[in-house]
Amino acid sequence: MAKPKKTPRPKAQAPKGFRDYFGAEVTHRAEMLSKIAAVYQRYGFDALESSGVETVEALGKFLPDVDRPNEGVFAWQEDAEGDKPGDWLALRYDLTAPLARVYAQHRNDLPMPYRRYAMGPVWRNEKPGPGRFRQFYQCDADTVGAPSVAADAEICAMLADCLEEVGIARGDYVVRVNNRKVLNGVLEVAGLAGDDKDAERGIVLRAIDKLDRLGPEGVRALLGEGRKDDSGDFTKGAGLADAQADVVMGFMQAKRDSGAKTVARLRELVAGSDVGVQGVDELELISDLLAAGGYGPDRVEIDPSVVRGLGYYTGPVFEAELTFEIKDEKGRARNFGSVAGGGRYDDLVKRFTGQEVPATGVSIGVDRLLAALAAKGRLAGEATGPVVVTVMDRDRMADYQAMVAELRQAGIRAEVYLGNPKNFGNQMKYADKRQSPVVVIEGGDEQDRGVVQIKDMVLGAQMAQDASHDEWKERKNQYEVKRGDLVQAVRDILDRTS
Repeated sequence: MAKPKKTPRPKAQAPKGFRDYFGAEVTHRAEMLSKIAAVYQRYGFDALESSGVETVEALGKFLPDVDRPNEGVFAWQEDAEGDKPGDWLALRYDLTAPLARVYAQHRNDLPMPYRRYAMGPVWRNEKPGPGRFRQFYQCDADTVGAPSVAADAEICAMLADCLEEVGIARGDYVVRVNNRKVLNGVLEVAGLAGDDKDAERGIVLRAIDKLDRLGPEGVRALLGEGRKDDSGDFTKGAGLADAQADVVMGFMQAKRDSGAKTVARLRELVAGSDVGVQGVDELELISDLLAAGGYGPDRVEIDPSVVRGLGYYTGPVFEAELTFEIKDEKGRARNFGSVAGGGRYDDLVKRFTGQEVPATGVSIGVDRLLAALAAKGRLAGEATGPVVVTVMDRDRMADYQAMVAELRQAGIRAEVYLGNPKNFGNQMKYADKRQSPVVVIEGGDEQDRGVVQIKDMVLGAQMAQDASHDEWKERKNQYEVKRGDLVQAVRDILDRTS
């Protein structure tokens, strides 16, 4: 009789395109979200937490590059109920499409305009790469029900404030603004208007959005027959004639050395297109409003190359780009690039209500922004761990717990060692691995004398690196204090090392 096959052990690894986050990474993200939320609230936005799962019907045709119900997203179909097929459900791919559903569902109970911010993970079923994951955090703010481009100008100002609040210095970023109406006017002039040109327009929009990554030659290829990337994958192009591609490339190169000159050039390009002229007028008004609030071209500028890739934008679009250089994996210098983007999407809610509802918003890529701060050396290294109270006698666990309780009540992060206390060396190794600033030791002798031993782990690490033998004798990193002075002694060390 054959032996039953053993069930293979699962591989202990995260799925491709996903990763785990530990300690300082989680703490840094929480701190950043708190700072951004404070700016959003200062601007009058309210928090919203919506479902992480939406129906594919609700997400709709605005899925990135969608040809089938589950392309670009993580989707599944529920079981059928009788003759009724199950609904297609999907993890949200951003926080904007769910907002449209929320507003349409609860609009009678919400103020108009409705100003909300939301933070959380989103999921995209796309090809992962270096620094590109299938799950990542976004941090959004949107105004629904405000038709004036003053709402768009406000979003741009708020985005600049958020970047500076989290530690991106002025001069290290720029918020670039364009208007999809201007681009629509250019496409009209190029002969790409009409429903029969939807596919070509979509490819053109995505091609322009990749200018920073592919450069003018790469974009030109996508406007034509297409291009092959370094891995050999071929991306089909829009198939434009040379004259049509020239018009689009002229639009992308319309930026001049001042906003006024850029606006003048755009007016030339959209001459004869009503929607294009309207878009240029809106850009000019946004620039004026921002200048009145102190947000000049050093922080926000008009840039025709910004189009944003998703199909639901209908007016102004904006993108925050970090302008400093970093080294890539091959040691080459390159600009860090975009960390946030958004725009106006007046047609998104209309899908649910049948009525056009103006809306505009921005999404900040938190993980990208954290990576940028790390590249600039503006994030602390390992987070400081807890104070560790060691265990010298198993029968006195209540005494050690009392010490920890005192420290915690004083607002100090602390824990009792809960492993096997038999080997004291292992307790010290544990404290090292936990990045503990202080270790507290109390054996039977210390208890009889009413004292505790305080071991300054930070000073000990410093002495291990650069102290001479004589300095080791003079600078003691372990000493005893009265049991009643425990909290103050620990606080003194924490204050010195913070």
